[in-house]
Amino acid sequence: MNNSRALLVITLIMIISIIIVIRLVNIQVIEKEKYAQLAEQQQTSIEKIKAEFGLIYDRNNNLLVYNRNDVTFYLDLNITKEDDKKEIAEKFSKAIGKSADYYLSLMKKSKGTIVLQNKVQPSQLEKLTDLNYNGLYSVPDPTRVYHYGSLASHILGFVNKQQKFVSGVSEFFSKDLEGIEGYRKVYKNSLGKIVSFDESEMQAPVPGNNIILTVDRRYQLILEEELKSGLEQFRAQSATGIIMNPNTGEILALSNMDDYDPNFYWQYDDFQRRNRAITDTYEPGSTFKPFTFAALIDKDLCSLNEKIFLENGSYKFQKVTIRDVKPYSFLTAEDVIINSSNIGIAKLVQRIKDDDYYKFLRSLGFGNLTSIQIKGESAGKLKKPTNWSATSKAFISFGYEISVTPIQLITAFSALINGGVLYQPQLVLRKLDNNGDLIEEFKPKPVRKIISESTSSLMRKILADVVVKGTAKQASLEFISIGGKTGTSQKLVDGSYSKSHYNTSFIGFFPVEDPQLIILIHFNSPQLGKYGGLVAAPVFKKVAERIIEKDFNTFEKYVNDKYKQRILYSNFHQLQNKSSESLLNKNETKLSVSRVMPNLINHPLSEAISIMNRLGINYKIKGSGIVVDQSISPGSKVSDKELCFIECNSVQIIGASQR
Repeated sequence: MNNSRALLVITLIMIISIIIVIRLVNIQVIEKEKYAQLAEQQQTSIEKIKAEFGLIYDRNNNLLVYNRNDVTFYLDLNITKEDDKKEIAEKFSKAIGKSADYYLSLMKKSKGTIVLQNKVQPSQLEKLTDLNYNGLYSVPDPTRVYHYGSLASHILGFVNKQQKFVSGVSEFFSKDLEGIEGYRKVYKNSLGKIVSFDESEMQAPVPGNNIILTVDRRYQLILEEELKSGLEQFRAQSATGIIMNPNTGEILALSNMDDYDPNFYWQYDDFQRRNRAITDTYEPGSTFKPFTFAALIDKDLCSLNEKIFLENGSYKFQKVTIRDVKPYSFLTAEDVIINSSNIGIAKLVQRIKDDDYYKFLRSLGFGNLTSIQIKGESAGKLKKPTNWSATSKAFISFGYEISVTPIQLITAFSALINGGVLYQPQLVLRKLDNNGDLIEEFKPKPVRKIISESTSSLMRKILADVVVKGTAKQASLEFISIGGKTGTSQKLVDGSYSKSHYNTSFIGFFPVEDPQLIILIHFNSPQLGKYGGLVAAPVFKKVAERIIEKDFNTFEKYVNDKYKQRILYSNFHQLQNKSSESLLNKNETKLSVSRVMPNLINHPLSEAISIMNRLGINYKIKGSGIVVDQSISPGSKVSDKELCFIECNSVQIIGASQR
């Protein structure tokens, strides 16, 4: 009996041994390649390396948008030791500032992978050392930083949580800014932690291209501050402003108030994030009259001095009554524009054929896209003559029955005053690679000739008189010539024109003899004041005055001698009274006023930018993260024209594996 049992056991052992041998032969010989491949797949993987986004600068090389090399930490609770959890919590508590209990509460799950800490910044990473724990790993999680918060937010756009560009020039030039992803082969241990890299199978990422905008940061700041102040003063629903070079189409500033901060875009609603300067349309009112008058003058259909009967303020036309704000009996054709007579321009426009008038307005870009370098633009509305009623042409002549965007209006107005050429609006000057080498330069794009130079010269003179003796007196500056036109239009509310909601605007330029800037100011439904001359024109004046003072060298030859002396004296007085230190924002360190190059090595890029901006040092950035090199040695004196090249590198994470 015992022998039988022993024989059975031996037989079973032999059978099992044979099965094991057959299995081993199958694994090691017959299916060797299959299992070797599976083992390699478990122990190796190809890891993508995301490219750094390109940087965005203003026209004077002030850095507006850059990348911060944040990381996010994950914890795999399946392989994390219980004894390590308290240590991990305490280390993150000291580095981040949250309580250790906060992190311990996150670890209460029995299994799975948790996000231990989102968006750990480089300065915080320096405090996280000796993080060699099973299950703890980090992944790069770069943050797009908008250095000046909400400044130029509608121009710049933002990056969403999926790392996709949304709106603004960022979306329009997303392919340029994104760069090209790289990859590397990584080796892992049995716990899934990365232990080494194979440098022979690695492709470095190519950083995105950098973009130089047409925008001037100084102009942008002034425009935003004055729009915000006007919004509060006149209690309007919203406001829009655009500053453009009328001779090139370059946009120097563009703002919508209420706006948003791209760093925290999710805290704002769609209205705040929408670029209303290109998407929202409105009936422009009297700012449209100069286009009608220019068509008549250019086609020699009226003369400046001919008398127009204005019906004493009330005109019955095709069973519809057209009214003026002030009653006039007779005015010259020129005074019709200067005093903004609806009746006068409605009578004059009847001299031009419907098709000719439509083609002229269409040639100015109305009813069509301007092709600005931002997506989402609206074409506005300009009906074809076949769809006009008996009164349509009259109402279009003074800015009703037509809808425009602010960008369309300022672009077309520029053609009236620059000699007659319509330019495509432009937001980007240049594209550069990561080394600062030129890839593409965007030249001004003339679209077509609209009116003759003589007509344009005449329009400048008439628009100057609008400011001197017409409806825009509050836009006047004593030291430089200003031209422009006010506009006030009733808003359509529930299908009828409201008597309490208005679009209030002013579009002006200077100097009249050689226009360098054109500025559009528009307020939506101001509660205090409704006319463009009382609301928008004073805001224009403040913007223009501050720009001329800030950028005096550009406008010096156009201002009168009395103002020059005042500015020169003011600048001299300021230099005499400058303290040895400049006052900085409460969160920033005090810096020496003398233009001596500071030591920026090991400073985060954001701090370096702030320091150089405060000192007025011109710079160019390569890379992002921490400053590792600077072309001007610390302690050296820096001239106004010198350019400091700053090189940055990503921060390395100490003691934490990445995957």
